[in-house]
Amino acid sequence: MKIMPCPLNGPRNISEFVCQGEVEIEPDPATASDRDWADHLFMLDNEAGVVREWWYHVPTSYWFIAERNTVTDEIVRTYPTEELIERGGHPADFESKS
Repeated sequence: MKIMPCPLNGPRNISEFVCQGEVEIEPDPATASDRDWADHLFMLDNEAGVVREWWYHVPTSYWFIAERNTVTDEIVRTYPTEELIERGGHPADFESKS
């Protein structure tokens, strides 16, 4: 059984969670072209290594961020979304503590 360390609920069975993809910044709606939006929605980086992802704990409706190694499927760390927002909200500027 795989365990996800939820920042709100502690260690839980991974079956209680849904991954919603990488943390990314949306294009600016005022200036983005259709191509910009299509790239944002459909062109995934699919990088090998540690990526930052949105995760959702279904029983409590809690959203948080997990850093996961896509090569080993290891959960490196998890933290509340507020931690990302407190540091400016831009994923590229947020340094991993791993």
